[in-house]
Amino acid sequence: MYRTAEFVTPKHPDKICDRISDRILDYCLTQDRDARVAVETMGGHGHIYVNGEITIDSDKEIPVPHLVDEVLGEPEIYDETHTTSVHLVKQSPEIGRGVDDGGAGDQGIMIGYACNHNEDFVPQEYYLARSLCKHIYHFFSYDGKTQVTIDEDHNIIAIVCSFQNASSGQLRYLITTWLEKISALYAYIDVEPIDINYVKVFINPAGDWEQGGFDADVGLTGRKLVVDNYGPRVPIGGGAYSGKDPSKVDRSAAYMARYIAKDQLLKGGIGDIDEVFVQLSYGIGMKEPIQCIIQTKLGEWDISNEYDLSPQGIIEFLDLKKPIYYKTSEWGAYGNGFNWDRTKE
Repeated sequence: MYRTAEFVTPKHPDKICDRISDRILDYCLTQDRDARVAVETMGGHGHIYVNGEITIDSDKEIPVPHLVDEVLGEPEIYDETHTTSVHLVKQSPEIGRGVDDGGAGDQGIMIGYACNHNEDFVPQEYYLARSLCKHIYHFFSYDGKTQVTIDEDHNIIAIVCSFQNASSGQLRYLITTWLEKISALYAYIDVEPIDINYVKVFINPAGDWEQGGFDADVGLTGRKLVVDNYGPRVPIGGGAYSGKDPSKVDRSAAYMARYIAKDQLLKGGIGDIDEVFVQLSYGIGMKEPIQCIIQTKLGEWDISNEYDLSPQGIIEFLDLKKPIYYKTSEWGAYGNGFNWDRTKE
């Protein structure tokens, strides 16, 4: 069976929108740790639109255009003069009353996952797509995408790579150096050494390109949900992360589900269990999940008694009222050293 995953750079239009939404969220949390934030961003072709709900205990005006400019002002992210339209209102009191009482900010299904494929505990094809994307981005910090296909033995079958302002020759060289770099990893998992001559490589399939980011396409918060999670191997609950404060369980409980999956994987012993799925579900205003199910090759069982899964318990355990979210919108939420990836001491 073949497995394929993709990754995109922080300067892909959708990720720019994620980063704007999370930059606004982080600002709000610096002003009020209990801020209620649900912000969506759409942008492209000279126009940025920020819409949503924010309730914050602060007399300061939220400098949304300035925060947008902070993100867009990074080198090579956006060349045009842009306008920023802002429409923000307070959170609905009918939603707020459930959260005020310690309940979930919405209903939802959250999936957690961990496996023993690599040091990031994520699916191998996803790990490789992200690794390659980071490797090329170090040299070409622009809009770009990578895609990696592996077989059931984790051999790399195919690579697709499209990067703004990078020629096909430059990208082929960087892919070759990356394959050399990860050969040590493949020796560790006892797979034959990688030979680029046996890998199908597709570089800038539509031709080399210079126009990217918001100059070429429109972005939207939450549209790279699979990239933010674990790739297509793992189901998603449906709720995006960026722009949402931790009272929204589709963010905070998803992080907790990852913590549980990794914790259970390590408890089981790397050699005994190769992957763990966790599924949580909540109703709006509810203080406890409707279900907390863990699935491994050994079976399925409830583990709700092993962890505090109340929304407030999750927030406190993972220390989620800090301005940490902008970083999560750059290279994915899992395998990057955040609190939910730590293990019990």
